[in-house]
Amino acid sequence: MEFLLFNKPYQVLCQFTDKKNNAANTGENTNDSSPKRDTLSQFIDQPNFYPAGRLDFLSEGLLILTDSGELQARITEPAQKMEKSYWVQVEGAPSEEALMQLRKGVILNDGLTLPARAELIEEPHCLWARQPPVIDHRQQNSQWINISIKQGKNRQIRRMMASVGHPVLRLVRHQIGPWKLDGLPSGESKMIKVNLPAAAKKPNTHRKKRPAKFKKNAKL
Repeated sequence: MEFLLFNKPYQVLCQFTDKKNNAANTGENTNDSSPKRDTLSQFIDQPNFYPAGRLDFLSEGLLILTDSGELQARITEPAQKMEKSYWVQVEGAPSEEALMQLRKGVILNDGLTLPARAELIEEPHCLWARQPPVIDHRQQNSQWINISIKQGKNRQIRRMMASVGHPVLRLVRHQIGPWKLDGLPSGESKMIKVNLPAAAKKPNTHRKKRPAKFKKNAKL
């Protein structure tokens, strides 16, 4: 099986078309003066390949695109619990107490998050310059964290960090399951081949029927 690893740049939509752009092109929403947004179509020219999972507009890093429904399911279905890891630059320096909250689970408005792996790190040496960069005075009062989760709630990392008092300045996904960025430049993609292991078996939810009881004086 072949699929694409793509390093999504900052402020790129994780889709091939932008409805706002399309509306403007067809004469709709003419009062909307917002600038056009970049999409995957400016970087990917591979028919029938679509993202397996999402990265929000302001996030960067690893995105997998595939034409395989099986692979999409393996990456996105919560039952598969495929771990995703992020380099996260946040305001301030999280305390050990804040890190423990992330590790135990954080209560968000859509429920409790699963325990995450979270640790303070130095700025990754392989990180590329973002355009535009983080504002300088915020850069000076920031800390990098490596966070790994097995969930896919909407904007989960950003909401988790805000809940412990450290808003996200920059968020970069660097690993999905066994696949890593491995020096892939921002805006670039590469095709790789992979042999997927057998999918995790789903639990058997069907109860076995009990044998019928013989009634007294039953006719055989």
